[in-house]
Amino acid sequence: MSVTGVARSNDSDLDMTNPSIPSLPVTLADVRAAAARIKGAVVHTPCLRSETLSRIAKADVWIKFENLQFTASFKERGALNTLLQLSDEERRRGVIAMSAGNHAQGVAYHAGRLGIPATIVMPSFTPNTKVKHTRGHGARVVLIGDTLAEAAAEAHRLADAEKLVFVHPYDDPRIIAGQGTIALEMLADVPELDTLVVPVGGGGMLAGCAVAACGLRPDMMVVGVESAGYSAMRQLLAGEPVTVGGDTIAEGIAVRDIGRTPLAIARALVDRVLAVDEVAIEHAIALFLEVEKTVAEGAGAAGLAALLAHPEVFAGRKVGLILCGGNIDTRLLASVLLRGLVRDGRIVRLRLMIPDLPGQLARVAGLIGGAGGNIVEVQHQRLFGSVVAKSTELDVTVESRDRDHARELVTALQAEGFTVRVLEGADA
Repeated sequence: MSVTGVARSNDSDLDMTNPSIPSLPVTLADVRAAAARIKGAVVHTPCLRSETLSRIAKADVWIKFENLQFTASFKERGALNTLLQLSDEERRRGVIAMSAGNHAQGVAYHAGRLGIPATIVMPSFTPNTKVKHTRGHGARVVLIGDTLAEAAAEAHRLADAEKLVFVHPYDDPRIIAGQGTIALEMLADVPELDTLVVPVGGGGMLAGCAVAACGLRPDMMVVGVESAGYSAMRQLLAGEPVTVGGDTIAEGIAVRDIGRTPLAIARALVDRVLAVDEVAIEHAIALFLEVEKTVAEGAGAAGLAALLAHPEVFAGRKVGLILCGGNIDTRLLASVLLRGLVRDGRIVRLRLMIPDLPGQLARVAGLIGGAGGNIVEVQHQRLFGSVVAKSTELDVTVESRDRDHARELVTALQAEGFTVRVLEGADA
């Protein structure tokens, strides 16, 4: 089971009826101060109800569109809140940050606006679109390391060597307070929300939103969501050793080392953390595009993935999802969408054994077209495998309306005497 229940702290010094939650390193007052500080320089993004997703999830689903920030990510909030609190001397020296992309863009963009020199260290696997945009904001970009930890080590080395101010992506009260302004806006716009679903990488957004939401609404259920391969927060809260790794489409939350400050806040305020697999995240990306006509990166889609993968947690509740970013490589997005079509049976790959005679290919094409299918790709195989001398193995990739229609295509071919095997899609 990928659900971890987390009991909120019962410490006597934590008074959940006190909106400032003074026992924690970040308070509601800090979040409110951050909101006033960054007002006008970041977008107060819309929080809108999704009729379709509400129907699918059997919950009242509201989406906070943080992909509409200028850099297409929530990370601007914490970055700007931190930069605005630097001293004049720190501004002159310049700042440095480590990030797989969104924190990088947030720091680079607002540092450029404020005239602060910025250096960004990014791991080598960072998507090209994020590297390009970070450089476009005027920052010096250093690509190094195969992991976030390696990139972080280089960032700290450069900070010491060049006397730069390190802007941490998540383990800084100023960052956490800035990210918490998301929940502040959500509850101002939709006060009836009773559940908040927050993607988790290092934990800064989860911590900030938990402080704001629970400070305003002590009964709020706060749920964190991680990629299954990088469920460090879930493991820590469960008292398990942390084991992470592997490729994930949600590289923005592929974090091994949870921040100490976010972890302390999560222990006190977060109800549970869910882990979602790659298929669920890909499905959520596709749904955001098809249903809401909006682009979500893997991390941004994690909340919706959890909603769909764990309906029992959210059924009947008023759920706020944070679509935290939309910076996904276009080639990767295209791949996700096509893979989704295959899983839905809307693209199928069929293998037919046909006589090696003139007109047979045209006959197959006519049958598929007559049944409403659209041929995307055709490949003949005469030489290898078990193909007999007077036969041809034919692989056909076909667009169909849905899984049932794909079955109809297969039936139409079989009715004409063709042996058909579904290789991908539909009932493969």
